[in-house]
Amino acid sequence: MGSLNKVMLIGNLGRDPEIRYTQAGSAVANFSLATTDRWTDRQGQRQERTEWHDIVAFDRLADLAQNYLKKGKSVFIEGRLQTRSWEDPQGQKRYRTEVVANGMQFLDARPSGEGGGQYFSDQPQSNNNDQASSETPDSENNQNSEKEDYIKDDIPF
Repeated sequence: MGSLNKVMLIGNLGRDPEIRYTQAGSAVANFSLATTDRWTDRQGQRQERTEWHDIVAFDRLADLAQNYLKKGKSVFIEGRLQTRSWEDPQGQKRYRTEVVANGMQFLDARPSGEGGGQYFSDQPQSNNNDQASSETPDSENNQNSEKEDYIKDDIPF
Protein backbone atom coordinates (compact mmCIF):
# COMPACT_ATOMS: atom_id res chain seq x y z
CA MET A 1 0.00 0.00 0.00
CA GLY A 2 1.21 3.53 -0.75
CA SER A 3 1.79 6.29 1.74
CA LEU A 4 0.76 9.91 2.12
CA ASN A 5 2.73 12.85 3.47
CA LYS A 6 0.49 15.92 3.20
CA VAL A 7 0.12 18.93 5.47
CA MET A 8 -2.48 21.69 5.22
CA LEU A 9 -2.24 24.63 7.63
CA ILE A 10 -4.03 27.95 8.04
CA GLY A 11 -2.33 30.32 10.42
CA ASN A 12 -0.49 33.58 10.97
CA LEU A 13 3.16 34.29 10.31
CA GLY A 14 5.25 34.55 13.46
CA ARG A 15 8.06 36.42 11.71
CA ASP A 16 8.89 37.88 8.32
CA PRO A 17 10.24 35.32 5.84
CA GLU A 18 14.03 35.00 5.73
CA ILE A 19 15.31 34.60 2.17
CA ARG A 20 18.53 32.88 1.15
CA TYR A 21 19.79 31.48 -2.11
CA THR A 22 21.27 28.09 -2.99
CA GLN A 23 24.59 27.90 -4.80
CA ALA A 24 22.61 27.43 -8.00
CA GLY A 25 20.73 30.70 -7.33
CA SER A 26 17.35 29.27 -6.27
CA ALA A 27 15.47 31.24 -3.62
CA VAL A 28 14.73 29.59 -0.26
CA ALA A 29 12.35 31.21 2.25
CA ASN A 30 12.06 30.19 5.90
CA PHE A 31 9.33 31.42 8.23
CA SER A 32 7.26 30.28 11.17
CA LEU A 33 3.49 29.82 11.14
CA ALA A 34 1.26 29.78 14.22
CA THR A 35 -1.92 27.72 14.34
CA THR A 36 -4.21 28.10 17.36
CA ASP A 37 -6.78 25.69 18.78
CA ARG A 38 -9.51 27.21 20.96
CA TRP A 39 -11.99 25.32 23.13
CA THR A 40 -14.03 25.55 26.30
CA ASP A 41 -12.97 23.20 29.09
CA ARG A 42 -15.29 21.30 31.47
CA GLN A 43 -15.31 24.24 33.88
CA GLY A 44 -16.56 26.57 31.13
CA GLN A 45 -13.22 28.39 30.78
CA ARG A 46 -11.99 29.33 27.31
CA GLN A 47 -8.70 27.62 26.55
CA GLU A 48 -6.20 28.22 23.78
CA ARG A 49 -3.10 26.36 22.54
CA THR A 50 -0.79 27.64 19.83
CA GLU A 51 1.45 25.36 17.76
CA TRP A 52 4.42 26.75 15.83
CA HIS A 53 5.39 25.27 12.47
CA ASP A 54 8.65 25.86 10.60
CA ILE A 55 7.93 26.42 6.90
CA VAL A 56 10.41 26.29 4.02
CA ALA A 57 9.47 27.40 0.49
CA PHE A 58 11.56 27.26 -2.67
CA ASP A 59 11.86 29.16 -5.92
CA ARG A 60 8.62 30.92 -6.97
CA LEU A 61 6.90 30.30 -3.61
CA ALA A 62 9.93 31.74 -1.81
CA ASP A 63 9.80 34.87 -3.98
CA LEU A 64 6.07 35.26 -3.33
CA ALA A 65 6.59 34.80 0.41
CA GLN A 66 9.29 37.46 0.42
CA ASN A 67 7.15 39.95 -1.50
CA TYR A 68 3.74 39.43 0.12
CA LEU A 69 4.06 37.78 3.53
CA LYS A 70 4.84 39.71 6.69
CA LYS A 71 4.64 38.92 10.38
CA GLY A 72 0.99 38.54 11.44
CA LYS A 73 -0.40 37.90 7.93
CA SER A 74 -2.80 35.00 7.47
CA VAL A 75 -1.91 32.29 4.94
CA PHE A 76 -2.90 28.79 3.86
CA ILE A 77 0.10 26.49 3.36
CA GLU A 78 0.00 23.11 1.69
CA GLY A 79 3.04 20.87 1.70
CA ARG A 80 4.76 17.85 3.21
CA LEU A 81 6.67 17.09 6.40
CA GLN A 82 10.40 16.60 6.16
CA THR A 83 12.88 16.00 8.97
CA ARG A 84 16.53 16.78 8.53
CA SER A 85 19.42 16.15 10.87
CA TRP A 86 22.85 17.62 11.49
CA GLU A 87 25.57 17.61 14.08
CA ASP A 88 25.95 20.78 16.16
CA PRO A 89 29.35 22.28 17.09
CA GLN A 90 29.33 20.27 20.35
CA GLY A 91 28.90 17.02 18.41
CA GLN A 92 25.24 16.51 19.39
CA LYS A 93 22.87 15.10 16.76
CA ARG A 94 20.07 17.62 16.12
CA TYR A 95 16.80 17.21 14.24
CA ARG A 96 14.33 19.64 12.74
CA THR A 97 10.96 18.82 11.21
CA GLU A 98 9.70 21.36 8.69
CA VAL A 99 6.79 21.77 6.34
CA VAL A 100 8.15 21.98 2.80
CA ALA A 101 5.55 24.13 1.04
CA ASN A 102 4.32 23.19 -2.41
CA GLY A 103 1.37 25.58 -2.40
CA MET A 104 0.14 28.70 -0.62
CA GLN A 105 -2.79 31.07 -0.61
CA PHE A 106 -2.75 34.55 0.90
CA LEU A 107 -5.82 35.06 3.06
CA ASP A 108 -5.53 38.73 4.03
CA ALA A 109 -6.83 41.52 1.80
CA ARG A 110 -4.21 43.38 -0.19
CA PRO A 111 -3.59 47.08 0.55
CA SER A 112 -5.46 48.01 -2.64
CA GLY A 113 -8.60 46.52 -1.09
CA GLU A 114 -8.51 43.39 -3.24
CA GLY A 115 -9.01 40.16 -1.36
CA GLY A 116 -6.41 37.43 -1.19
CA GLY A 117 -7.53 34.13 -2.49
CA GLN A 118 -5.28 33.17 -5.40
CA TYR A 119 -3.61 29.81 -4.84
CA PHE A 120 0.06 29.56 -5.82
CA SER A 121 1.85 26.28 -6.42
CA ASP A 122 5.42 25.20 -7.04
CA GLN A 123 4.19 23.20 -10.05
CA PRO A 124 4.88 24.73 -13.47
CA GLN A 125 1.90 26.61 -14.88
CA SER A 126 0.69 25.85 -18.36
CA ASN A 127 -2.08 27.04 -20.63
CA ASN A 128 -2.59 23.72 -22.37
CA ASN A 129 -1.65 20.08 -22.10
CA ASP A 130 1.12 20.35 -24.71
CA GLN A 131 3.02 22.86 -22.63
CA ALA A 132 2.59 20.75 -19.51
CA SER A 133 4.03 17.69 -21.27
CA SER A 134 7.00 19.72 -22.55
CA GLU A 135 8.39 19.92 -19.00
CA THR A 136 11.16 17.34 -19.03
CA PRO A 137 11.78 14.98 -16.14
CA ASP A 138 15.46 16.02 -16.15
CA SER A 139 14.68 19.66 -15.34
CA GLU A 140 12.31 18.51 -12.61
CA ASN A 141 15.02 16.25 -11.18
CA ASN A 142 17.49 19.15 -11.15
CA GLN A 143 15.04 21.30 -9.17
CA ASN A 144 14.44 18.47 -6.70
CA SER A 145 18.19 17.94 -6.36
CA GLU A 146 18.72 21.60 -5.40
CA LYS A 147 15.96 21.32 -2.79
CA GLU A 148 17.44 18.11 -1.41
CA ASP A 149 20.90 19.70 -1.24
CA TYR A 150 19.44 22.60 0.75
CA ILE A 151 17.65 20.24 3.12
CA LYS A 152 20.73 18.06 3.61
CA ASP A 153 23.34 20.79 3.91
CA ASP A 154 21.65 23.74 5.56
CA ILE A 155 22.01 24.19 9.29
CA PRO A 156 19.10 26.17 10.78
CA PHE A 157 21.23 28.52 12.92
